[in-house]
Amino acid sequence: MSFPSARFWWLSIAALAGLVITLALGMWQLSRAEQKLALQSLMDQRASLAALEGSALDAAALAQDALYRPALLRGRWLASHTVYLDNRPMNAKSGFFVLTPLQLDDSATTVLVQRGWVQRDFNDRSRLPALATEPGLVEIRGRIAPAPSKLYEFAAESGGAIRQNVDLEAFSREIGVALAPWSLQQTGPAAGGLLREWPQIDTGVAKHHGYAFQWFALSGLIAFLYGWFQIVRRSHKTT
Repeated sequence: MSFPSARFWWLSIAALAGLVITLALGMWQLSRAEQKLALQSLMDQRASLAALEGSALDAAALAQDALYRPALLRGRWLASHTVYLDNRPMNAKSGFFVLTPLQLDDSATTVLVQRGWVQRDFNDRSRLPALATEPGLVEIRGRIAPAPSKLYEFAAESGGAIRQNVDLEAFSREIGVALAPWSLQQTGPAAGGLLREWPQIDTGVAKHHGYAFQWFALSGLIAFLYGWFQIVRRSHKTT
């Protein structure tokens, strides 16, 4: 009776290590998917709550608890501080997200409102679209959201009406107005030349399930190859 060679044991250890690592990574991806499912459930629950308004929006500490909840704001536009976020598509068309601060009438809060999307002028990329900003007291509905997602910048922002990204803290210092640490994504039908068909928030659950499947498939492949070459083929050679 011959004993397994050192090569057999080294291959066995390598296969076992590969199985442990790939199975652990697969389980980690499943746990990430569970976290994202819980986040999606929380977002759906908050979206079904009554709209926040008035003094309920005053406390900055409320921001994290109120994210994705509906809100009703009454205030006055600070139209001179409107900015246009570039390279923001909607319905497969290139254009701007239009952002304007709103000074609330019933609190000390100023909120940066994502008012909607407008197509850009392709003949003159520096030309701003003509948008009507209603003067006086206005009432808008929307959902509380983080600041708009940031895109890659090749160089530091130099300000101006057209820009790639907006950082709430930096923009607050730039315009000299204390902004809430959250924004409002205005909802409702298109109005004033602005579309509001905002993309649905994707928590990435499917991505994590896909990664988990890949890791488990790799662990299965390791087990199959080890069993075939180190057990089945080996047993045939010895018979």
